[in-house]
Amino acid sequence: NTRLWSDYLNVHLHPKSLYVIRQYMHDGDCGCLEAFGQGESLLQDPGCLEELEDRLHFYVEECDDLQGFQVLCDLHNGFSGVGAKVTELLYDEYSGKGILTWGLTPVLSDTRNYQKNLCRLMNTALGIVHLSSHSSLFCPLSLSGSLGIQ
Repeated sequence: NTRLWSDYLNVHLHPKSLYVIRQYMHDGDCGCLEAFGQGESLLQDPGCLEELEDRLHFYVEECDDLQGFQVLCDLHNGFSGVGAKVTELLYDEYSGKGILTWGLTPVLSDTRNYQKNLCRLMNTALGIVHLSSHSSLFCPLSLSGSLGIQ
């Protein structure tokens, strides 16, 4: 019985490595995480931010010689806002460590829906600006030559 992509995941992840955003699950009360501002506002909540910091510190304390972080983040939806706040947190908390950020975009997009394409363009632009300003190196990554932008 599979419901989500993670049901196909055969690797067992540590419980501290996952943080589920309940209101944006498939059956959540807020629908989809579609806008940069939605993602950014998630980490404005003190409870969410505290939980994220606790999980981060759990792994940082386990490291003998922490050299930096790698952040993989979707650019075309609200996760660009989440990634922007996470990289800002990493930049502030661990200023001497490198942050390599990969901005991911999909190959296919619905070219007929003008409003959705405009929203993707805005998310991508805001994501690139914010992620690159708090990263040591920002690398956009897509199989499409246009970063998903029409």
